[in-house]
Amino acid sequence: MERNNANPQDLPMAVEANQEGLQSNEDLHLVLVLRLPSFNLPVNDILRPHFHLLDPADSPEPASSFLSNHAQSVRALICVGYAPVTAETLNLLPSLELIVASSAGVDHIDIQECRRRGIIMTNASTAFAEDAADYAVALLIDVWRRISAADRFLHAGLWPVKGDYPLASKVLSFLFLYLVCFNSFF
Repeated sequence: MERNNANPQDLPMAVEANQEGLQSNEDLHLVLVLRLPSFNLPVNDILRPHFHLLDPADSPEPASSFLSNHAQSVRALICVGYAPVTAETLNLLPSLELIVASSAGVDHIDIQECRRRGIIMTNASTAFAEDAADYAVALLIDVWRRISAADRFLHAGLWPVKGDYPLASKVLSFLFLYLVCFNSFF
């Protein structure tokens, strides 16, 4: 996990420098936001000072018509959630060079068409990092305490035949939990 080692005292200067570097609305790069109408992008306020955002979901025009009329020069696309990016959509964006997906997966994007056209793709690979870490810790506890194995032992009817199932050391399990909780291990 990356840690931000920035000095909090430098923050006001960084914000001020960022504000000074903001471009006028005419100089902003055009970025297409592709999302399902029910899915709102919470970072619009962060992106607007830096980019001119086009969002077909905010237009009364049909998406294909909107893209044909307004997005010919778009070089970057932000795909929010699982909005489909098909070959037909990509054909309406002849200048597209980059797709940034906010989802962990890219199954909803026509990868072969992107490769064919040389479009760079990236996704928010850390979208579920905290959840994945929680599952990893849970799986470690399961393996160390042999919880799944004990469950299989019980459901196979072996408890009355073989007696109690020996669980792993409680000391190791609790030591690991202590280290994880206090961030001394990772």
